[in-house]
Amino acid sequence: MKTYKSSKNNLKKTKHECLVTMLNMYKKVQAGHIGSSLSCLDILVYLYFSRMEKNDEFILSKGHAAAALYTVLEKAGKITKEELNTYYNTNGTVLAAHPPCCGKLNGVTFGTGSLGHGLSLATGLALSTKFTKKKTNVYCVISEGDCNEGSTWEAALFAAHHKLQNLTVIIDNNKIQAFGKSSDVINLESLKKKWEAFNFEVVVAKNGNDFESLSESFEKLDSLKSLKPKCIIAETTKGNGVSYMENTIEWHYLPMNDEQFESAINQIKKNYA
Repeated sequence: MKTYKSSKNNLKKTKHECLVTMLNMYKKVQAGHIGSSLSCLDILVYLYFSRMEKNDEFILSKGHAAAALYTVLEKAGKITKEELNTYYNTNGTVLAAHPPCCGKLNGVTFGTGSLGHGLSLATGLALSTKFTKKKTNVYCVISEGDCNEGSTWEAALFAAHHKLQNLTVIIDNNKIQAFGKSSDVINLESLKKKWEAFNFEVVVAKNGNDFESLSESFEKLDSLKSLKPKCIIAETTKGNGVSYMENTIEWHYLPMNDEQFESAINQIKKNYA
């Protein structure tokens, strides 16, 4: 992992490179879940290149966004370009549709993807530092869909009870999940009040697809000097950066055809020129 703190321009460049790589991965094997990866890519880039230190741990609970994680892990030096160039989401690859278990891939501590599991795993890692005495921060990216699951709230109760101040939950709140708008599936409002009621320090990143907004949110949490676990509600856009994918349930599932792929790449080139 890179241990330097990247500038805004470096973060933007890294995101651009990850975007192009990720879209090529999806197109090569005609896979879906593109919108889910686009909504959280900024968060992953920020964590790995401007926040996390060498001993820190990361769990991606919304495992269907694995392609975003794989591209970031390669840029961070966790996996090789050769590994990244194997066919994502096909038989025999280490780049499974969801992060693999059993240590099959460097940088992936646990297999995830069944929503509601990731925060429990992250909470266990955060608790372990009380025994190992390691200075380790644990970051867990969950979706608002994770917040539909009772196990997420059990983990939150546990984290607050044990004062796991080294645990930070980042909610990729793109407001669309597998079956429709999150407000129609299970209305979670007020999400901020719910996490505060579970005794977390909570900050809302008004634009979770913007590095400055993410940076301000982390800085605000840092300034609190609290013993409570922490939560950032990142207000993101499903399919962020590709206009025809934004805020649509279809791009939770659909693969790109040739014309759509070309349009997506052209938009990214224009946005990052």
